Amino acid sequence: MIDTKSILKMSLVSLKVNKMRSALTSLGIIIGVSAVIIMLAVGSGASKKVQQNMESMGSNLLTIRSASAKSGGVRQGIGSKPSLTIKDAETILKNVEGIEALSPVSSENKQLMYGNQNWSTTVYAVMPSYFYIKNYEIDYGRGISMEDNRNYAKVAVLGSTVATELFGDLDPIGRVIRVGNIPFKIIGVTKTKGSAGPFDQDDLIFIPITTAQRKVFGTAFPGTVNMIIAKGENSETLNQTEKDIDEFLTARHHISKNQEKDFEIRNSAEFQEKMQSTVQTFAILLASIASVSLLVGGIGIMNIMLVSVTERTKEIGIRMAIGAKAQDIRLQFLIEAVILSLSGGLIGILTGVIGAMLVEMLSSGLSVQISMFSIILSFAFSGIIGVAFGYYPAHKASLLNPIDALRYE
Repeated sequence: MIDTKSILKMSLVSLKVNKMRSALTSLGIIIGVSAVIIMLAVGSGASKKVQQNMESMGSNLLTIRSASAKSGGVRQGIGSKPSLTIKDAETILKNVEGIEALSPVSSENKQLMYGNQNWSTTVYAVMPSYFYIKNYEIDYGRGISMEDNRNYAKVAVLGSTVATELFGDLDPIGRVIRVGNIPFKIIGVTKTKGSAGPFDQDDLIFIPITTAQRKVFGTAFPGTVNMIIAKGENSETLNQTEKDIDEFLTARHHISKNQEKDFEIRNSAEFQEKMQSTVQTFAILLASIASVSLLVGGIGIMNIMLVSVTERTKEIGIRMAIGAKAQDIRLQFLIEAVILSLSGGLIGILTGVIGAMLVEMLSSGLSVQISMFSIILSFAFSGIIGVAFGYYPAHKASLLNPIDALRYE
């Protein structure tokens, strides 16, 4: 019967005798485990950040844009051919099911002026529902109302970045700015949303769409808008709602089967899925690269254990001569390999957690998310590495002939 307790004691004694060698042997596992934890934490953090950015921009969205105009055979880009109108938006809301909210939108870059301050930003001409659709909340003041649109009111809601640039610490509510050359009264300021990629979601200004069309945006096609944004009731029916809008607008614009459509619909859910898939693939790639360090650490353990078997040949011969069996020798060397691997795994976990926190502290805007899954996975993998790469040296030690081992110099 194998005396596991005695074998464990002998394994620990053997590792203590060669402390420096044991530490260096575990180093590969330490680096591998910490690298896997850091990479997975960074990947998970990036995935969460993308999800938060998407949610801040609105969920279950369908963006209907005017088609691309052609000039001399050159396509000028989506939205350059004015084909959508406010009336289109109103009739879509009345006739298509599955839409929770909808707003026509037009936008242009304009220079804003207040006193001796000026700031260039994007002016969004919208309906009141736009704030709900795009998850904009009013920090103070009020938002744009339907009455503002009916009365062509010259009122504006500022993003927090614009409010800071134009007014600093002053309260902008009730003050008048000039959008281009048109005076607008500030009625509200939105809560800070932050950036979504390169786009600052607070560097903008909102005005009623009717006011913009009549007094601010010059257009040769009165009543047209750049886009229509619709928020679906839920993600499950969003694809069907997209299809219904496509069919409705095709019929409303009298577009035949062989005719090119004068609008384009983009589904935010599809874009979000692609972004999440890309980030997850990137995270898996990082973790896979880091896992190579674990394999290298395992090979290091195997090499050192093989050297140890050679150095301790006479010791093995003595043990066999006094009654130790092949399985006792094999188990001892296997336990040594597993102890080296698991101890390296534990230190690697601690190093990885600290490393992930340092990455978050030292980077600008990068958040990390350390999951228990990555910790357990790394530790379990380090144990498997110890068994897998420690078995061959252990097996080789158990096959030694006692007489030959005793004669070994």
